[in-house]
Amino acid sequence: MKIAFAVLAYLVGSFPSGYLFFRASEKKDIRDFGSHATGATNVLRLKGWRYALPVAFVDILKGFLPAFLSLKFFGDPVLAVICASLAVLGHCFPVYIGFRGGKGVATAAGAMFFIALKPALLSLAVFIATVALTRFVSLGSILAALVFPLFMLLFKMPAELIALSLPILFIILVRHAENVRRLVGGTERKFGRKGKIGP
Repeated sequence: MKIAFAVLAYLVGSFPSGYLFFRASEKKDIRDFGSHATGATNVLRLKGWRYALPVAFVDILKGFLPAFLSLKFFGDPVLAVICASLAVLGHCFPVYIGFRGGKGVATAAGAMFFIALKPALLSLAVFIATVALTRFVSLGSILAALVFPLFMLLFKMPAELIALSLPILFIILVRHAENVRRLVGGTERKFGRKGKIGP
């Protein structure tokens, strides 16, 4: 039963909210534009807040609900963290649209807020401060992911849960590899720059 629930967590995470919202509005594949990702940041760049906010909300729920429900039904915090990681994996590599999805940040945030609220709030503060100072969402996302396990250590959370949260960090870092190259090369897009939807 636990294995089936873990698979379900991946399938829930795979729900391509940004892809579907953009497809319904533009009749085009969002992965052909902007950062080529399906997440809320790319939706914001291409369509504005009106479309980005519901996408972000759904993506956060995709990380929160699998962890919450697995703990509620099975009472197993280890399974909850595993389900959270699988939901993030699903968002990044969704089975429904050919395994090309988003970068996992909003879904990871939903998972982190359930796994460890106080460390997640501090990571959110790091994200907001970084974006406010640099206007790089990617840099804020990377730094927030990197400090989350450190904040878990600070609050003396169980070592097992900290170790199990590391795959979430790894997924986010892998998905932002191209962003890191652009940051180093000085070509990364800043927050607020509008993207264009071609003909």
